[in-house]
Amino acid sequence: MTGLPVPPEHRVLLEGVGVRDVKSLAGYRTRRGYEGLARALKMAPAEVTAEVARANVRGRGGAGFPAGRKWGFVPKGSGKPVYLACNADESEPGTFKDRQIMELVPHLLIEGCLVACRAIGAKVGYIYVRGEYPLSIRVLEEALEEARAANLVGKGILGSDFDCDLWVHTGAGAYICGEETGLLSSLEGGRGYPRIKPPFPAIEGLWRCPTIINNVETLACAAVVLRDGADAFLKMGTPDTPGTRIYGVSGHVERPGWFEFETSVTLRQLIAAAGGVWKGRALKAVIPGGSSVPVLGAREIDVACDFGSVAKAGSLMGSAGVIVMDETTCMVDALLNLMEFYHHESCGQCTPCREGTGWLAKLVRRIEEGGGRPGDVDLLASVAEAVGGAAAGKTICFLADSAVMPTRSFVQKFRPEFEAHVAGGGCPSRKAAVHA
Repeated sequence: MTGLPVPPEHRVLLEGVGVRDVKSLAGYRTRRGYEGLARALKMAPAEVTAEVARANVRGRGGAGFPAGRKWGFVPKGSGKPVYLACNADESEPGTFKDRQIMELVPHLLIEGCLVACRAIGAKVGYIYVRGEYPLSIRVLEEALEEARAANLVGKGILGSDFDCDLWVHTGAGAYICGEETGLLSSLEGGRGYPRIKPPFPAIEGLWRCPTIINNVETLACAAVVLRDGADAFLKMGTPDTPGTRIYGVSGHVERPGWFEFETSVTLRQLIAAAGGVWKGRALKAVIPGGSSVPVLGAREIDVACDFGSVAKAGSLMGSAGVIVMDETTCMVDALLNLMEFYHHESCGQCTPCREGTGWLAKLVRRIEEGGGRPGDVDLLASVAEAVGGAAAGKTICFLADSAVMPTRSFVQKFRPEFEAHVAGGGCPSRKAAVHA
C-alpha cells in the first residue's frame, strides 16, 4: 500500500502552515487574509449567502448539509436578533481536524464567522470550544484580541455599517454538546440536553431566536469562497463535495496525523499518505468518518473521500476522522471500546438511548470477556435495531444511532469473529497470545 501513487496535498484552508507565520494577524494577511470579509462587506447579505450556496459548501461537521441553504432558512423580518454559533466541540472519537484550524490559522475561523454573520444578519457570534482544547481556546482568544484592535471585530468593521462581535465559549467536556441543540442548551447555561426538532435552530435557537450553527471547517471554507469566488472552489474536489477537507488519519498507520486533500482523494490513498498500515501488516478495516459511522472492510477502500461516494460504499464520510485497523485487531474488542464510550456519553434524556447503549455495551463486553451465550450475536443485532435501527425518530438526537451504526456494521461484516468469541469462550487471538 505504501507504493501507491498519492496525489500531493492541496492546502487551501491550511495554506502556509509549517512554512511561514500564518497564525498572527500580520501572517494571516500574507495569505490574503480578510479579503473575503472585505468582499462580503461590499455585497448584500443575500448575495453572500448565494455565493456560498453556489459553491456547494457542504457542512464539514459530519452531516454534509449545504451551508448556503442552511443560511437561507433564517426568517426575514422576525424582529428578533439573529445569532451564529460555531460548533468547535469536536468530541467525535478519531476526529482532530478543527483544532488544526483553531490553533494554526485562527483568523481563518474568525473571518469565516464574520462572513456568516454578514450573510445571516447576526451581530453576535459564539465559538463553542470543547473544554479539553485549552490551546485552541487560548489561541482563539489571542487572535480575537488582534482582530478587535484592527477593527475587524466590533463596531463599524473596516469602516462599514456592519457591527459584529465574537466570543469564545468553553464547554465542559460532554460529547452530547457536539449535537447542535445540545450545544445551544449549554450556551444558554443549562445542561447539554438536545431539543426536539422542529422548531429547528434557524427558526428558534439561542434564547428562542434564529440561530445558525456551523462547524469550524465549514466556516473556514466560507471564508475561502468569499476570498476566491465560488468558481475557484468548485474546481477543487468532486461535484458532490467541492473543495478540500482536512482528514485526520489515526490508528494502525506508520505516520498518523492530519492531511489536507481535495475530496477526490481515496481512502486507500489517505492511508498511503500516512505511511501505510504499520509494521508491514495487512489492513483489516477502516472507519472513514469518526467512530459513529459504519466500518468498511479492507476491500472497500477504493472510494473517493466525499460524502456521496462513501455513502454509496455503505458508510459515511462524517467528520473525516479516518481510523485504521490492522489484521491483528479484535473487532469485538474494538466495538466494545466504542459502546462503552457511547453508553458513558448518553445524556440519559431518551429511554432507548439511556438503556439501549447500556445493553449494547453489556452484550459486547459479555462476548469479549468469554461469557457469550448461543444467540448473543443475534441478540446484539436485535438490540441495536431496537435502539435506533431503520425507523427514525426513536430518540431526540443522533447519539443512539451513533452507537447503532457501528454495531450493525461490525456484526454484519465480521460476524464469524463474534461467533468465534461465543463458541470459544472469549477472544481467540488473546488466548493464542497467552499460550504462545
